[in-house]
Amino acid sequence: MKRRSQAKILCDEGVVKVNGGVVKASKNIKEGDIVEVDTVNRYLKFQVLVVPSERNVSKKAARELIKIVEDKKKSISDIIDLI
Repeated sequence: MKRRSQAKILCDEGVVKVNGGVVKASKNIKEGDIVEVDTVNRYLKFQVLVVPSERNVSKKAARELIKIVEDKKKSISDIIDLI
């Protein structure tokens, strides 16, 4: 997420899971955690490799903090099936 407010909204909607369980935005993430974000048009699953000590991280450095396990854009038929 680009902003913490976006991440909070997704957590409040129940689309974010950590290690298989739906979480609140206040959840502390640890190294090794598996995070899943399942929105209407995309499914993303990644493993946390490093939790940064600084609050702000550059876009380039952020890529090195996680390992993408699965990244799937949903097709229009997948979206229609949800409706």
